[in-house]
Amino acid sequence: MKRELNPSETNSIDLYKILVSAVMPRPIAWVSTTSKDGVDNLAPFSFFNAVSVKPPILAFAPALKEHNGKPTEKDTLRNIRETGEFVVNVVSRDLVEKMNQTSFDYAPDESEFDAVGLTREPSRLVKPKRVAESPINFECRLYQIIDFGREVQSGSLILGEIVMTHLDERVFKNGKIDMAELNPVGRLGGLWYCGIGDRFELKRPAKKRENAE
Repeated sequence: MKRELNPSETNSIDLYKILVSAVMPRPIAWVSTTSKDGVDNLAPFSFFNAVSVKPPILAFAPALKEHNGKPTEKDTLRNIRETGEFVVNVVSRDLVEKMNQTSFDYAPDESEFDAVGLTREPSRLVKPKRVAESPINFECRLYQIIDFGREVQSGSLILGEIVMTHLDERVFKNGKIDMAELNPVGRLGGLWYCGIGDRFELKRPAKKRENAE
């Protein structure tokens, strides 16, 4: 027997816990931006995925946080609205601790690069810096922002067009990503994360399956 929950009648915190514990594992977008005042920001987001190849589009969705009792945009969203540029850095297993530390609510004028001890690397076509330690970086220009609400925990879907990709030779071999070398991590529910220790291949079906039991 399944329990039914109507989202319109469910507390948003409870609904959030259900969503992040049911929709998983989720990839992590480690997003670097630069404010209009020149401060480099870096923060992780797990409502993230690739959504198009032509044009190449990445999407992630930061939620409004509460500040002094009011819904407030995170620095990442505000910076992208103001500058139209960002970089998505891929998180490998060896970067998990520093990635997690950048989720702390630092002041807008304090850079997570400095607070956590990460190396800035200039981008080619956008102003925000790349995380040098990350094996893969996607430079993006804003394609579209879709706001779903103006309450605390309301999300804004940020669509960014990839204008330049950087691939470390350690993980990009013979035209392909070496998954074992990349060793990416995913987000689960609660405080849990996952790696790629249990992975398997499935061949695409060559024909329609008949008389499935």
